[in-house]
Amino acid sequence: MEYTLAIENTPETVSGGTGILLVHPSTGETDRIDTEFLGTDTDRMLIISTRTSAREVEQKLEHYAVDESKATILDTLSVERGYTRRKTDHVQYVTAPDNLDEIVDQTRQFLEETDGKRRISVDSVTEMAYYADEDSARDAVESLLDLLAEHDAVGLFHLAKSVHDEDVLASYRDLFDGTIDLAEDGTVTTSF
Repeated sequence: MEYTLAIENTPETVSGGTGILLVHPSTGETDRIDTEFLGTDTDRMLIISTRTSAREVEQKLEHYAVDESKATILDTLSVERGYTRRKTDHVQYVTAPDNLDEIVDQTRQFLEETDGKRRISVDSVTEMAYYADEDSARDAVESLLDLLAEHDAVGLFHLAKSVHDEDVLASYRDLFDGTIDLAEDGTVTTSF
């Protein structure tokens, strides 16, 4: 299955199973790229949020006119922070952002229960490493990439450049089929 990419300086399409790394400055504007990725050529999308609550994700989708009816949001923050939470068809919860096994399991369940063109956004790998640790985050990313390949889906994984050592950044780049580098000024460079 081929997926259209509507992100500047990327290939027109990528094959199912493709994992894309979005490397950005910690203050960088990632919402634009994330929603360009999610809002194009998609039947269903799973947004794994370790950085913001489901409500903030919904506001982002609405602001960028992404079809929310196609979205499932996996909120990893609200339970631990004690926010009001109501599980719905489109919002699922993980007990804590360091519960990476549950994140992987819910992603597997989403991919097994949906069909068509599926996109997954992981915002962010940096937060996963912050709440758990670098090795656990990397293991979870590898598991998620395996699920993309197994289910012919595509994924965009956010990673903050300034937080990780160069060798860690390099090791993540090696895992992915493509990398999008977002500069402080909004310039986008890619490698696929």
